Amino acid sequence: MLKKIASYWIGVLILLLIMAQFLQPDQTNPPADPSASFEAVARPPKELAGVVERACRDCHSNRTVWPGYSKLAPVSWLVASDVNEGRAKLNFSQWNIYSAETTQIKLREICRETMRLEMPPWYYLPMHPDAKLSSRDVAVLCSSGM
Repeated sequence: MLKKIASYWIGVLILLLIMAQFLQPDQTNPPADPSASFEAVARPPKELAGVVERACRDCHSNRTVWPGYSKLAPVSWLVASDVNEGRAKLNFSQWNIYSAETTQIKLREICRETMRLEMPPWYYLPMHPDAKLSSRDVAVLCSSGM
């Protein structure tokens, strides 16, 4: 009897996962104007631009690389939500929209969140080990008070 119930619920779960594949979030990147980017507007040192490119780009720019696993529900929903939230808080592809004051605030937030190990998120790192920040990377990000 217990085996029948377990089999039934496993079947229901599999069916729900299959159906979930038809509910995919939008994973297209908005257009990115290179002249509006962090690199073009702020003209950061190469080392800083490299850290941002390696560790921040996927969630905080319009140049997200959508990995294969991000196409499978329910992971696709979580990834798309994280990217949308990341872009809303900080977008390196639209650096030109930030005032000088906002730029300074954003740079301080980057430093604070990386020092506290809040960015990149812990759950992002297993699939993206190259995004792990060394203490040197954090120092570079924190010295960016340009």
